[in-house]
Amino acid sequence: MSLRVVSSFILVLCINSQPESAIHLGNETDRLALLAFKSLITSDPIRVLSSWNNSLHFCNWQGVTCSYRHQRITALNLTSKSLVGSISPHVANLTFLRAIDLSNNSFHGTIPRDIGRLFRLKVLSLSENSLQGEIPSNLTGLSDLRIFDLVYNELVGRFPNDLDSFTKLVRLGLSVNNLSGRISPSLGNLSSLTHLSLARNGIEGSIPHELGRIAGLQFLQLSGNKLSGTIPPSLYNLSSIYFFSVADNQLHGSLPPDLGLSLPNLRMLYTGANRFTGHIPISITNASGLTELYFTDNDFTGPAPTDLGNLKGLVRLGLGGNRLESDDLSLLTSLNNCSGLIVLGIGANIMKGRLPSSIANLSTQLEILSIAANQISGTIPPGIENLVSLTALDMNRCLLTDTIPPSIGKLRKLQYLDLSRNGFTGRIPPSIGNITQMLKLYLEVNHLSGSIPSSLGNYQSLQILHLYQNKLDGSIPKEVVSLSSLSISFNLAGNSLTGPLPVEVGSMKNLPELDISENRLSGEIPVSLGECVSLERLYMQGNFFQGGVPSTFNNLKGIGELDLSRNNLSGRIPSYLEKLNGLKYLNLSFNNLDGEVPSGGIFRNGSAISVLGNSKLCGGITTLQLPACPITTSKKKRRSHVIRIVIPVISVVSFIILAFCLFAALHFIRKKPESEKSSDDQFLMVSYAELLKATDGFSSANLIGTGSYGSVFKGILDRDEKVVAVKVLNLQQRGASKSFIAECEALRNIRHRNLVKILTSCSSIDFKGNDFKALVFEFMPNGSLEEWLHPKADGPHQLRNLSFVQRLNIAIDVASALDYLHQGSQQPIAHRDLKPSNVLLDEDMNVHVGDFGLARFLTKTSNSSSQNQSNTVVIKGSIGYVAPEYGMGGEASTHGYVYSYGILVLEMFRGKRPSDDMFKDGLSLHTFAKMALPKHVMEIADPSLLSETGEEQGATTSLGNSRNARSKMHDCLVSVVRIGIACSAESSRERMEMRDVVMEMFAIRDVFLGLRFQRKTKIKKVK
Repeated sequence: MSLRVVSSFILVLCINSQPESAIHLGNETDRLALLAFKSLITSDPIRVLSSWNNSLHFCNWQGVTCSYRHQRITALNLTSKSLVGSISPHVANLTFLRAIDLSNNSFHGTIPRDIGRLFRLKVLSLSENSLQGEIPSNLTGLSDLRIFDLVYNELVGRFPNDLDSFTKLVRLGLSVNNLSGRISPSLGNLSSLTHLSLARNGIEGSIPHELGRIAGLQFLQLSGNKLSGTIPPSLYNLSSIYFFSVADNQLHGSLPPDLGLSLPNLRMLYTGANRFTGHIPISITNASGLTELYFTDNDFTGPAPTDLGNLKGLVRLGLGGNRLESDDLSLLTSLNNCSGLIVLGIGANIMKGRLPSSIANLSTQLEILSIAANQISGTIPPGIENLVSLTALDMNRCLLTDTIPPSIGKLRKLQYLDLSRNGFTGRIPPSIGNITQMLKLYLEVNHLSGSIPSSLGNYQSLQILHLYQNKLDGSIPKEVVSLSSLSISFNLAGNSLTGPLPVEVGSMKNLPELDISENRLSGEIPVSLGECVSLERLYMQGNFFQGGVPSTFNNLKGIGELDLSRNNLSGRIPSYLEKLNGLKYLNLSFNNLDGEVPSGGIFRNGSAISVLGNSKLCGGITTLQLPACPITTSKKKRRSHVIRIVIPVISVVSFIILAFCLFAALHFIRKKPESEKSSDDQFLMVSYAELLKATDGFSSANLIGTGSYGSVFKGILDRDEKVVAVKVLNLQQRGASKSFIAECEALRNIRHRNLVKILTSCSSIDFKGNDFKALVFEFMPNGSLEEWLHPKADGPHQLRNLSFVQRLNIAIDVASALDYLHQGSQQPIAHRDLKPSNVLLDEDMNVHVGDFGLARFLTKTSNSSSQNQSNTVVIKGSIGYVAPEYGMGGEASTHGYVYSYGILVLEMFRGKRPSDDMFKDGLSLHTFAKMALPKHVMEIADPSLLSETGEEQGATTSLGNSRNARSKMHDCLVSVVRIGIACSAESSRERMEMRDVVMEMFAIRDVFLGLRFQRKTKIKKVK
């Protein structure tokens, strides 16, 4: 026998004898690998791995599949078994594995790199877990892989660029991770791919046109990334595609007119939340198999498609958030043909016309219906109760009128109902309380009247109840305030509700926001309100509550905003408010509180609290400018004994000393030179020489402003190195001396944080023997509002702009100063020259209104509560800011300077002076702003404000953020302009009170910052 034959015989023996021992060894390896896998499972609630024990062969263990011949494990399928733990690297010892499916569990940790050794693997599905880390690079060695699914994990790292090595891949899913980078064009080489899912990562860049080479692609999901550019035309050639989603990206461009013809097999199309423009393709109805169609939140224009009813299999349709137009709403009628329709949204478009009665004939399977934010008029039609499956009905911000039909109470599955901001009248139908599954109910900003139905207390799951800004009256039903389920917001503000706040209010222990402001509620604040321990925002202002602030408010540890202003509260301010560390805003103004204001906690921040209008308060921080508190009775008693002993001893000595001091003082005053006499006893004197030195000889380099009666210089006083502003009067100008006296007289009688503070004055003679008068003020580092609104080319603010919220803050500060001058000081004062150059800004951009040279004290008349008049008819001021009645000899009043404020506000947000060249031929800043309301208000706004919305040229912010910012700014700007118009009304009787202006401006700012909900502005009707 030859050597070759012997060798072949031995080889055959080896081959025939090897399998049995190898298989036995392999079986044991597989069993041990499974046990190692089981050892890292920390939770198995349904005991799926209980069969993994020695009583059964491992091929009979649940989730395990073995090959028939060799009894080796070929598949491990434990999907949706609620398992918790990490994936053991020993799974790589299952070398015959062709499929691993561990999806929909709670596996954590990383994907073991060892899996890359399973060269037979065809299916790897680890989706819907909590896996982290990067995708192992060696997985690309799995050349036989058909399905690779890692969706819904927390994987990080850049998008793998070598996925094209999976040449046989049919399904690739990497959605809902934190992958970044770009989509590799090489994915176009995966010619076998049918499913590609990359949604909700951080992938950037454009969509590669190479994806259009995957001819058999049926499922494409790219939504929720940062993709930009346009959709490559090559993708419209994928005729086999049935699922196409690119929603929530930054894509732009238009969709092709023949879209429905190019993709005939399309079933689901999602393009929402992008920047697409143009018309919605009419050809879309040719894709007759469409079941889900979303074009929401883009910039599509033109007519809304009226023949979408031809898509009889349509289940979900979203057209909201575009600029689609319709005059007859025939679209809604056509959709009567879609008997399986579940979701329909056409909100936030430009659709007009009366709401058709055919809406009641929509699918009885309809669950969500939104027509909100359109110009749809009419009434809610009879038959609305036919939509028995509705869970959400949104009709807010339309033009609907008449009453809310009682039949709406038959929609028993409703969980979300929004009929707010319409023109509904009549009563709230009690039947609405029959919808016991209600979660959120919005009926605010209508004309609803009558009482609040007690049937609303039937809601056991209600989270939000908004009834504010209606005409509701009567008392608050105790059944409603007993709803412990309220956990987001309860708002009844701006109605005419009366009676006490029911003690049952303490049941709302999970409520973060309660607003019952601007009603006619009375009685004491119930102590049970302190049981609402989750309260973060509590607004009770504008009522008739009396008594003290309840001691139980000490339990409101999470309270951040508390407004009890404009009530009849009395007693002391509770000291426990100092210890509420989360409190950021506290308004106790215009009550009857007395005693000492605390000085700790929030009371250290003068801008976060308000105690105006409480004449009996004292103490507190200096910025509140309250009088010092007198010595208390207890302290007097402790000292009385000592006083009775000491007085007899020192009385004679005191009298002698006092007499001597008086004599010396009188002698000193007679000898005192004229150059050192002060015009105002309140201030320490400063000499001409000191001011000359402080300003470097009144150098032009230190000149910071000029006015009608003098010039203002920057200076540094030697006595304390303090930077000051020195206003030097030009006594050659007629009226300058009178202005000096008026300003001194005004400033000695007023104290407010938003008024300029005078430090000292000088009435002397200069070195040439001429009369010299000057006032010394605190220096304002940020100059005047004039310099910010209209910066000079070489000025300090030419490259800086005031933000929207900064302008709101300035408007609030100026309004607060005027309100104090008109109402808060001992005698009303008219500033008479309010304009941007007299609005000064400190280092923190806080306002200090200055220049009281034209100020006048007003005498309160007994026959008018609306005007404070003086007997003077000599009115001065600056052109454009002076009220029109003064040109006709009208008397000075606080309302005249409300007009100046209104013009100032319009100038701040328009960016144009009232004297600008554009305002001529009867067009004024007031009428210009009035014509722009409400639709064109953003068009007339100061262009620099648009940068905050991402709308300026070259903006790179996302559409969603830009749109939300622009919408919020638009709404707030409309409210601000309305205030400016109302304040600058031609008739003084139509102008707002400054007290109301302050409150409304605060509310607008809070809405803009997201601190509060939008509320109706109390503005007299603009005719």
